[in-house]
Formats: sequence, structure tokens, C-alpha cells
Amino acid sequence: MDDLNKRIKMLRIRSWRRGMKEMDLLLGPYADKALAELPEDQINAFETMLNENDQDLYAWFTGRVATPENVATALERVRQFHGVKIPA
Repeated sequence: MDDLNKRIKMLRIRSWRRGMKEMDLLLGPYADKALAELPEDQINAFETMLNENDQDLYAWFTGRVATPENVATALERVRQFHGVKIPA
């Protein structure tokens, strides 16, 4: 298994074992289906997003709080995957 595949495997595990079940259910399926198809820069962005606190991620995902730029693109991909649209 090459380094990128190992990294994707670890990111998938981290996506399913967040500590907040809601985030497990949002990030886990996305990671399972999408990560292997993403270019490395988007994998990097996803990993950056995973470093954030679950409560913050959930607030950003639901649009209750404005999403910071450093995670906006990755979080929007997860929203699109789930068919969630947040009004501007």
C-alpha cells in the first residue's frame, strides 16, 4: 500500500471516529466514497478540516455560523455530497 492510500485509510478512520455522532455520519460516508477520487490538494484540505473541533464543524456545516475560509471548500464538498444547500 502506498503512502497516499495509507493516508486516505487513516482519514477515513478519523472521519468515522470523531466523537460526535452527527459528524461521524456526515464525514464518514463522504470519506468512504470521495477521498480515493480526490486530487491530493483536496485531500489536504479535507485533512485540515478534520483537525477542527466537531462542534465548530457542525455549526459551520449547518450554516449557523459562518465557515472560515481555511475549511470552506472542503466543507462545501461534504455538503454537496449530502445534498445540503446553505442559503447565502
